[in-house]
Amino acid sequence: MDKEVAIGLDIGGTNSVFGIVDKSGNILYSGKVPTSEFETAQGYVDYLSEQFHSALNKLNLSETLKGIGIGAPNGNFFKGTIENAANLQWKGIVPLVELLHKHFGVPVSLTNDANAAALGELLFGGAQGLQNFIVLTLGTGLGSGIVVNGDLVYGHDAYAGELGHTFVYLNSGRICGCGRRGCLETYVSAQGLRRTALELLSEYNIQSELRDVAVKDITSERVYNAAVNKDEIALKAFDITGKYLGMKLSDFVATISPSHVFLYGGLAKSGDLILKPAKKYMEENIFGQYKNKVKLLLSELNETNGALLGSAALVWKKRKKGKTSLLD
Repeated sequence: MDKEVAIGLDIGGTNSVFGIVDKSGNILYSGKVPTSEFETAQGYVDYLSEQFHSALNKLNLSETLKGIGIGAPNGNFFKGTIENAANLQWKGIVPLVELLHKHFGVPVSLTNDANAAALGELLFGGAQGLQNFIVLTLGTGLGSGIVVNGDLVYGHDAYAGELGHTFVYLNSGRICGCGRRGCLETYVSAQGLRRTALELLSEYNIQSELRDVAVKDITSERVYNAAVNKDEIALKAFDITGKYLGMKLSDFVATISPSHVFLYGGLAKSGDLILKPAKKYMEENIFGQYKNKVKLLLSELNETNGALLGSAALVWKKRKKGKTSLLD
């Protein structure tokens, strides 16, 4: 093979997934590495590098590798570091780009996982050809990648766009993992949906199939399945979740005026159950200038491969602009 390729790496608290990706978004190879088994970032990088080299050699692609893109929790694009990630056991500031660059003679770039998802949507998903859009990653929490005039918005410190940590309730509401109360992601996320369903079960004397399930076993997936079965509590939980999402989207739209908003991640797989109420409440609360102008859609990236494509997109996007990483 003589095609140019990139390596995309998505780092999770338990496992990391990586893939060799060409410029068309074809995944030529994919693998998995157990993140949590490595006590140090150096040990993780050393093992990861071995896996990368083995995969490249297997496909005879070592000479055509053009870069490595990384999506990581609390990833700082400017510094190439992971900083105080709560779900990783490597505490403090980890210079991951520097560590990995020592094993490869190609540019290495890193950003947070939501920004990677936005880049993946831009190059390989539903945002192809768009200039202004938002990608919301709806998983355990809520992440966001914001694209304005074709470029990701990073801000002065690489942490712009933490929409999940804007307030639903000021100084009240649910406790967030960030230490504050009332953050959006405590309501609009897989965990947020679960918490809403539990509150509704406690508040309303309505028959629900969820009442036959132990509290510890009620998950967002169970709430989804109940909603598919037209369970009133579950449907109400989705409506409330969509309400918070739609109301906050009306604020986000007034800030950057996107043409599209894409929902990506586990909660987005519920489809119209989250999409319809979010769209309804967004339009009800949006400033008139923006009414009926913004398309709210599900991501076109497959959740399984989206993380890989998003990370690899970091390489192709930078090369397209004629830029390289800090350590090129």
